[in-house]
Amino acid sequence: MSAAESPETTERSKHDVGWRRIVRNFTPAWFSVNMGTGIVSILLNTLPYNGRWLYYISILIFVLNVVYFTVFLAITLLRYILYPEIFRVMITHPVQSLFLGTFPMGLATIINMFCFVCVSPWGDGAAYFIWAVWVFDAVVSILVAIGIPFILTTRRNGIDLSAITAAWLLPIVSCVVAAASGSIVADILPNVQIALATILASYVLWGIGVPLAMMVICVYLQRLMFYKLPPKGMLVSVFLPLGPLGQGSFGIQRLGKSAQTIFPKTGTLSSSTGEILYSAGFLIGILLWAFGLVWLSLAVGTLINSRKFPFNMGWWAFTFPLGVFTTATCTIGQELPSRFFSVLGML
Repeated sequence: MSAAESPETTERSKHDVGWRRIVRNFTPAWFSVNMGTGIVSILLNTLPYNGRWLYYISILIFVLNVVYFTVFLAITLLRYILYPEIFRVMITHPVQSLFLGTFPMGLATIINMFCFVCVSPWGDGAAYFIWAVWVFDAVVSILVAIGIPFILTTRRNGIDLSAITAAWLLPIVSCVVAAASGSIVADILPNVQIALATILASYVLWGIGVPLAMMVICVYLQRLMFYKLPPKGMLVSVFLPLGPLGQGSFGIQRLGKSAQTIFPKTGTLSSSTGEILYSAGFLIGILLWAFGLVWLSLAVGTLINSRKFPFNMGWWAFTFPLGVFTTATCTIGQELPSRFFSVLGML
């Protein structure tokens, strides 16, 4: 070490180069890649007009998503083990903390695809394994959905209305996504009592996420009316309200369908409860879908009006919200059944 170099300079340079720099600057926003990749694999696996070749592509993308998630999780754990002080800074940051919701949502896409492609050939053990993973995902979703808004509202430095973006929905939508995943997990469980508990827990998750998301959407609409469009770097975030609306629609429809099957088997409430929940789920689902159509029109109109906007990590906001809105559209087409909704979902 030369006389000009101090220990502080050496220590700082070591953490600002190489793999340490990557680990130190790795934020939760990277899990949005899992969300986007995961919803693509789910769509290719469940589209109404599908082919065997699309099924195999969905498997490849599913494996790619698992690799992404494993790598991102390893880097995240390494980040907070090596730099534990960063966690406190991150969780109180007005922007970075919002992306904590992408972790359970990215994991939920893996849970869904595991149910679709792995449980049938691997048996009951795989079903109980993925149910345990879903329980973990649901707990994390609740902690994030309630904890992050609480932390943000208790910060010493206030947040102006003009600074609010649709990213405020990210921690809240995690509960809505977990609820939809719960309906899929319940369908593959061999034990009907555990399946019933999963459905009821999923209704609770849906009840936490969707009303809270509606409140944030109202605030976000107020922000747009008062301060116009967000900066061009955040412009793609106008698609984010499609997330809770599309996934909320898909989830409540799937939960109603699951309740229609599980409630009579377990003797829960009256004999007609399952049918009532199924019909109510479809009605609520199509209303949420219609509200999502409004936001889709506003988002597309915003991009047409802006014409040019820079490429950044926020572009993943195109993929997951549009993807879950598509799953809601296709589910409506399956339940009616309706060629219109099925073709629209394919488009």
